[in-house]
Amino acid sequence: MTFSESNTVEQMILDAAKRSDESVVNRWGYISSSRLPRQNGDVMIEPWVREALIRLNPEIAAQPDRADEVIYNLRACILSVQADGLVRANENFAAWLRGEKTMPFGHNGEHVPVRLVDTTQPGNNRLTVTNQWTYQAGAVEKRFDVVFLVNGLPLVIGEAKTPTRSAVTWFDGAYQINQIYEKEVPAMFVPNVFSFATEGKLFRYGSIRMPIDIWGPWRTQENEPEGSLADVRRTVESMLRPEVVLDVLQNFTLFATDKKHRRIKIISRYQQYFTTNQIVDRVVKGYPKKGLIWHFQGSGKSLLMVFAAQKLRMHKDLHNPTVMIVVDRIDLDTQITATFNAADVPNMVGVGSRQELQDLLGQDVRKVLITTIHKFGEADGKLNERSNIIVMVDEAHRTQERDLGRKMREALPNAFLFGLTGTPINRADRNTFWAFGATEDEKGYMSRYSFQDSIRDKATLPLHFETPEVKLKIDKAAIDQAFKEITGDLSEQDRDDLAKRAAKMAVLVKNPERVRAVVNHIVRHFQSKVEPNGFKAQVVVFDRECCVLYKQVMDELVGPEASAVVMHSAATDPKEWKIHSRDKDAEEKLLDQFRDPAHPLKFVIVTNKLLTGFDAPILQVMYLDKPMKDHNLLQAICRTNRTFGQEKTHGLIVDYIGIFDDVARALDFDEKAVQQVVSNIEELRKALPVQVQKCLAFFPGVDRTVSGYEGLMAAQQCLPNNEVRDKFAANYIVLGTIWEALSPDPCLSPYEKDYRWLTQVYESVKPPSGNGKLLWHALGAKTIELINQNVHLESVRDDIETLVLDGQVLDEILRDAEPGKKAKEVEIMLVARLRKHLGNAKFTALGERLEKIKERHEQGFLTSLEFLKQILELAKDVLEAEKQTDPEEERDKAKEALTELFSEAKSKNTHIIIDRIVADIDEIVKKVRFDGWQATTQGERLVQKELRKTLLKYKLHTDQDLFDKAYGYIRQYY
Repeated sequence: MTFSESNTVEQMILDAAKRSDESVVNRWGYISSSRLPRQNGDVMIEPWVREALIRLNPEIAAQPDRADEVIYNLRACILSVQADGLVRANENFAAWLRGEKTMPFGHNGEHVPVRLVDTTQPGNNRLTVTNQWTYQAGAVEKRFDVVFLVNGLPLVIGEAKTPTRSAVTWFDGAYQINQIYEKEVPAMFVPNVFSFATEGKLFRYGSIRMPIDIWGPWRTQENEPEGSLADVRRTVESMLRPEVVLDVLQNFTLFATDKKHRRIKIISRYQQYFTTNQIVDRVVKGYPKKGLIWHFQGSGKSLLMVFAAQKLRMHKDLHNPTVMIVVDRIDLDTQITATFNAADVPNMVGVGSRQELQDLLGQDVRKVLITTIHKFGEADGKLNERSNIIVMVDEAHRTQERDLGRKMREALPNAFLFGLTGTPINRADRNTFWAFGATEDEKGYMSRYSFQDSIRDKATLPLHFETPEVKLKIDKAAIDQAFKEITGDLSEQDRDDLAKRAAKMAVLVKNPERVRAVVNHIVRHFQSKVEPNGFKAQVVVFDRECCVLYKQVMDELVGPEASAVVMHSAATDPKEWKIHSRDKDAEEKLLDQFRDPAHPLKFVIVTNKLLTGFDAPILQVMYLDKPMKDHNLLQAICRTNRTFGQEKTHGLIVDYIGIFDDVARALDFDEKAVQQVVSNIEELRKALPVQVQKCLAFFPGVDRTVSGYEGLMAAQQCLPNNEVRDKFAANYIVLGTIWEALSPDPCLSPYEKDYRWLTQVYESVKPPSGNGKLLWHALGAKTIELINQNVHLESVRDDIETLVLDGQVLDEILRDAEPGKKAKEVEIMLVARLRKHLGNAKFTALGERLEKIKERHEQGFLTSLEFLKQILELAKDVLEAEKQTDPEEERDKAKEALTELFSEAKSKNTHIIIDRIVADIDEIVKKVRFDGWQATTQGERLVQKELRKTLLKYKLHTDQDLFDKAYGYIRQYY
């Protein structure tokens, strides 16, 4: 028995759709395509359409030949695809399907709505599923694997692929639909609601002309698995139910105008579908009166609100409700209003003033109102007591719990309140849970869509993180001068404290040498790693003065047209600041230029603006030189995580200020949900040589210097059949993804010849049919350049302190629930080793040295890596002093000097990675030391090997200075 496409995946879809389960009310009836009353050139099964028109429309039932008039209009709509394009024709047909079209069939020729399908009672329709549907348009004939019809109208088309060949995936089916069928036989897709593709492992769906890379999965619950026929069957049984298909048609499909004034079709993702229906269910039932919706940044909250607003407004049981969208910032107001406008949401009003808000509520207006929370500031008492007012509050974690939120609740005492947030809420943040979380919701939230969910579903991209070290000369005189005037009559201690805090922030950040060093690095980094791939950058700086300072240096380096400052302005601003002031229209025009790949504007420089609500998928890298925390930090860095074609594989944060640990804390939410949040460029660099070797391992003994057909034949002989070729293709694609993400990083240079050779072999064995588009896909832009020998990687590698954030590090960061208390304990604690030798001048000097190291690190003058090196040297000297003082006692105890000294000196600014390195170095001491090991070659080799392995784990094995200091410390032990 063989497993084929038709007897496995295709048959499973048909069986799952038919649902023999008696509890299922609405189910599809199967009819083979050969028995359908249609010709191969028919899109609709017209006898069934005619029958439904008569059954669902009393005016047509009274005069059945009117059905032919409607069918004539439907045929004209299908034919219009040739002139108007598929999206316009599909939009027009959708209006017919939704009952939005009218005909003069009423009394005295009055126009009445025409119903093609009953979207409220799916069982009132003829529900049919068929397979191997043939459609012919002229000389072109195509066969569709599975077609779902409602009243003879093909609303859903599916492609099934074989589950037994690894080079063939759901992508192949999606490619057939998106790139072949929709283009060659577009008429078949004029009635289409959505299409799907599966190979029995993954299920993905999309709407007409939707790029394949944003086709999405459909999940019925959190952390649902994928990968088997059973998983796909569960998805089919959920999404392809008649009631879901008709709900998507009626309430979860939008036709919008994009930035280039093109018409596009948008279909909801599963989290938007289920959450909208949760909102509607609560409002219809009347309780609970609130709910917290927690969907990660970039996963489509604005569209969720559009879908919810539309369904609520259309719901017959809600009696024409008022829907309010409340935001807390003007830029969010602009973004959401633009989303609603683009989607042509009817009866939408952007509230312009506080008075207008009060007037609209006082007049009991039944529309979709978009307003800021601040417009409730002067509301006095109740403005409207109706219970069918539904309020959706965007970014609910910020101002909604304070006075403005209270005023809003007083003004609308009986309204439903739903809070949406994209930022993980710490468990300590009880206010947000109290304000929006219903007690009926077990975990405090009604719906959650996590960072892992959004990355897994490719709704957003992973974040990569780089921390370049900006070395600068500290100008002490400039710091003293800057604070001289404001210290006044402060005590010397207070003045020192103030100077330390100020030195750490404003003055140092604006130091001209530092500004130039940072901007220099930004430009070099951008030109070598970001610009060649066609992406753009956001520079986030300390304050508005920094915006101007950075812009001045950037103009010198790359010219004034390459960057622009976007910041708030005030009447009192200096004149050199005012040149960056723009009105709302001018700012929007500038941002459209930034979004345009062809425009020379590459950088936007900001401090507060564009950190929330700013959506520019072309933005890949954020150069972050401003201290931020919690949700502000998270919202900012997630500007980079929007998808943008297949070339954009990740968002990148280049951190100059040292907020790495704060990212970890900000992303800490609930049940260890974050396991691997921020990946690091260094991880990819580490994976590159491993993956190259995996690919080369397919060609043992092949001389890669041999050119011509002899060399290629030798390579191909190592790939004798489809199974081996598929394995090679799978490994090559992983390599290609790494290569594209890193390009044009100079670390690629040593592997360039091997990669070019592997690429040519890969191309030579690619199936001629073009099947297997997921594995045998079009090569990325950087690889094509490489093949053409136009890639020259010459930039110098930065000296980067690399840190990797993973679940284990998060746990260690967050284990201490009261860091303030812990810091105080450390502050008042004396190091045990030094306390034992009170009165000994040698140990007193070592103690003073420890305090100086600690102070310099706290002031920000030592990076975490430099701090570790100095602590290592100190630990070595402490051990040396102890050996001379009481060697017998110390030999017995074998204390961990490094751990104790580090615990005393570390501060909240110390990267968590350093803590782990310290522990690992002291572990070497305990694991490998034996009396007299320093005098044996074997002992030294063993310790050096362990130390190299430890530093390699943290990608610090190339730092010889660190190795020497660590080895020197270990040598002091007996």
